[in-house]
Amino acid sequence: MSRNLTYFLLPIVALLFCACKPKFTKEEVSKGEINPTRFVMIGGGHTAGYMDDALYNEGQENSLANLISKQLALVGGEQTFYQALVSPNSVGIGLTGFARFILGFKTDCKGVEALSPLRISSAGDASILSVNAYNSMQKFQNFGIPGLKLNYVSTPNYGSINPFFGRMASSTTTTVLSDALASEPTFFSVFLGIEDVLDFAKSGGTDDNMPTVSAFENDYTQVVESLLNNGAKGVLAKIPDITKMPYFTTIPWNGLSLDEENSISLNNFYNQLGYSFQIGINPFMIVDSSANIFPVRQILENELFLLSLPLDSVKCHKMGTLFPIRDEFVLDLNELQILRNRIAGYNAVISSLATQYGLAIVNSDNFFANLNDGFIYNGVSMSAKFVSGGAYSLDGIHFNAKGNALLSNEFLKSINQKYNSRIPLLNANSYDGIYFP
Repeated sequence: MSRNLTYFLLPIVALLFCACKPKFTKEEVSKGEINPTRFVMIGGGHTAGYMDDALYNEGQENSLANLISKQLALVGGEQTFYQALVSPNSVGIGLTGFARFILGFKTDCKGVEALSPLRISSAGDASILSVNAYNSMQKFQNFGIPGLKLNYVSTPNYGSINPFFGRMASSTTTTVLSDALASEPTFFSVFLGIEDVLDFAKSGGTDDNMPTVSAFENDYTQVVESLLNNGAKGVLAKIPDITKMPYFTTIPWNGLSLDEENSISLNNFYNQLGYSFQIGINPFMIVDSSANIFPVRQILENELFLLSLPLDSVKCHKMGTLFPIRDEFVLDLNELQILRNRIAGYNAVISSLATQYGLAIVNSDNFFANLNDGFIYNGVSMSAKFVSGGAYSLDGIHFNAKGNALLSNEFLKSINQKYNSRIPLLNANSYDGIYFP
C-alpha cells in the first residue's frame, strides 16, 4: 500500500529547536505588584491540559495553568503546583469516553494508507473518573475542567454531572468556585467561555444552548467578585474565535475534485436546480432547509466543514455529491454570525470586568488569529494547520505542549504589562509538539 497523504492530512514537518535568550536577567526578574504565592486558575479543557481529545498525564504536566505557575515560581510563587494528575501510564479518557489520539497510519476506503489520528486504545481509562483524587493537605490549584461551562462554576453537585470535576471535588455537594476559593488564591486567572460556545460550533449549529449575554455577565461577575474578595489580583482571558481552530478549517469547502465523467453526471442531476460542476475542484453539496424549494445547495467559500465529517463517506459513498452533507457537519454563514456575535458579547463582558476591577486581560483572539495566519517563533514556523502546524494537538481544538507554552506567554505578557512585573517568558521550542511515527 502507498503511504500518500490525503488532502486533509498534512506532510511530516521537521521539529526544529533553537536556544532562546531570557528576556530578563536574574537581577531584573520581579513580581511587580502581584502576590504570586498561591496561584489558582479556573477554566475548561484548555486550562486543564486536555489534548489529543483526552485528559492524560503528559497533557496535564503541560497544561496552561501549570506552565504559567512555573514562571510565577520564578518570582516568588510556590514551587509545587497541585493538580489532580492522572497516572503517567494511563491512556487517558475524553469527554466521550475514548482514549487519547496518537498519530499513526490508517487505510481509507480506497485502500490508501495515510497519516491520521488514531485512538491509542479501544477504550478510555474509566478508572480516572471513578477515583477521587482530592487531598485536603494538597488542595488543587488547577481548576481547569474539561467541559466546564460558566453557569456550572457555582452549581452544587456539579461533580455528579461532570465526572472530570467529581474526580477532584472536595465533596459531592461542593462547587468548582467553592473549592477554588478554599485554595486561598493570592493570584488567579480565569479562562472561561470556550466550552459555552463549543457545543454549538461542534454540532454544526444544531445544539443551540449558548447562554445569553446577560446570563453570562451575571455568572462571570460572580466568579470574578468572589475571587477578588480576599484582595487577590488576577488576569482574565477573552474568548477566541474558535472557528479559526483546525477542527473547523482543515477540510476545504471546494475539496470536491471531479473528472469529466463525474462532472457531466452531476450536471445532469443538479443543473435543473441551478447548480453546475466543472472538471477539477468544486464546492460540495450540503443540506440547507432554507434553500429554495429543494433543501440542498453548494457550500459557500466562507462556510466551514467540521473535522467530524466522515471522509470515507465522502470518498466512496457520494456524500457531498448525490447525498448532500448534513447540517451537523457544516457551519453556514448564518450559524457563524450567531456564534461570532455571541462570542463578541461575552468578550465585552470580560473586558468590562477587567477594566472595572483593574485586572489584566489577555486578548486571546489576537493570538489565535495570528496563529491562523502563521508566524515564525524563534526560527520555527508555527501555524494552525492540522498536524503540521506545530501548535495544536490531534483533536484540532486543544493545543499540544508547544501551543500551550505559546499561549502561556500571552498570559505572562499581559500580567507583566498590567502589574509592572518582570516574569520571564517560556521558550516554547523546548516543549513537544505532535509525535510522528
